[in-house]
Amino acid sequence: MTKSPRSAANNISLMLNTVLGADRFERGPVNVAELALEYTKQIEPSSHIERIVADDLPDCEGALVPGESKPRRWAIMYNRKQSAGRRAYTIAHELGHFVLHRNLVDDDPNFDGGFYCSKDAVEHGVGRNIEKEANEFAATLLMPLDDFRKFIPSDNLAGLDRLGEATERYGVSLTAATLRWLEYTKTRAIAIASVDGFALWAKSSDAAFKSGRFIRTKNEIFELPAASMAVRKEFGEDSVTGIPQAAGVWFPEPAIEMCMRTDRYDFELTLLHFEGKAPAWQAEDELEDAYTQFFKIAEPRH
Repeated sequence: MTKSPRSAANNISLMLNTVLGADRFERGPVNVAELALEYTKQIEPSSHIERIVADDLPDCEGALVPGESKPRRWAIMYNRKQSAGRRAYTIAHELGHFVLHRNLVDDDPNFDGGFYCSKDAVEHGVGRNIEKEANEFAATLLMPLDDFRKFIPSDNLAGLDRLGEATERYGVSLTAATLRWLEYTKTRAIAIASVDGFALWAKSSDAAFKSGRFIRTKNEIFELPAASMAVRKEFGEDSVTGIPQAAGVWFPEPAIEMCMRTDRYDFELTLLHFEGKAPAWQAEDELEDAYTQFFKIAEPRH
């Protein structure tokens, strides 16, 4: 396919706005399972997605599977152990493969049996470039930036409580909503996922990054400050509303720190806010794209 992931997802969003109204997120998130069935039937009446099923998928988070006969019918499978937010993202990821890459099943022997996506592929875009493209499609479809910017304006500092409201609006995880916000905000903020006092990944807003406020986690080990809430395991009301941290705790300037723990996936999400705007210089290092880092956490405990 020649479509770009963002343009393909934005075209679907425009169609949904026409059918459901531009205020559709006031009534709920994208019903991506229903969308996958109905939309693909419209664009490919003889070769659409006809089933979406939950299953036990060892070492696999989701799959787009073609039928054997032509014209092909398709099925999306997802791991039944996923949370609702992850399930929506997985289905959107596999819909992205259908919209962008389904021709590979007939054109490339590597995809003869369809698309089988590991946890790393769905959450980090790890592997072939098509996984990153499917992730970009999913994020754009589920959290359109035009709506997100209206919900949280780009010059507003968003706390975990407001980002939690975004998770409800878009039917995604808190981490996904936080990463999406960091992509466009003009404020200086950093999100950090950690386990046992060590960072799994960190993502800075562009303004924070330009002012030198970023944490290296790629091929490096970053230990959280002893005074951080994640290390102290303080997850009360103050951890959501935020506490002031003095200069020198995280960086050579004060910060407002918020922290939330998710027992389902056994990790902590910390959000740092800094005052002021970024200077007009660009830091030399580049961060990984948010959705190549998405959810670098341990498997859920059951």
